[in-house]
Amino acid sequence: MFRHVVMFTWVAGATEEQKAEVETGLKKLPDAIPEIRRYEIGQDAGINPGNYEFAVVADFDSEEDYLVYRDHPVHRAFIADVIRPILAGRAAVQYSI
Repeated sequence: MFRHVVMFTWVAGATEEQKAEVETGLKKLPDAIPEIRRYEIGQDAGINPGNYEFAVVADFDSEEDYLVYRDHPVHRAFIADVIRPILAGRAAVQYSI
């Protein structure tokens, strides 16, 4: 198995509607990209100051399947159209599990 973890922070002017659009759209990706085996997303609980605001944890059968997801046109378009306009910061890691 291969895991991808990404965390986001949003620009100060990001609206609740924009943040909700990120969550709604990300939930649709497993239907569009069959290589995704497990997909969890969520907003930070707000317990610790300075945390990232949103996280995605995605599991794949292989590194190759992750690359299909990473480069998939639906995924790339969603990033460009919905995430990037409100993105202030991003951190990511990929590893074998």
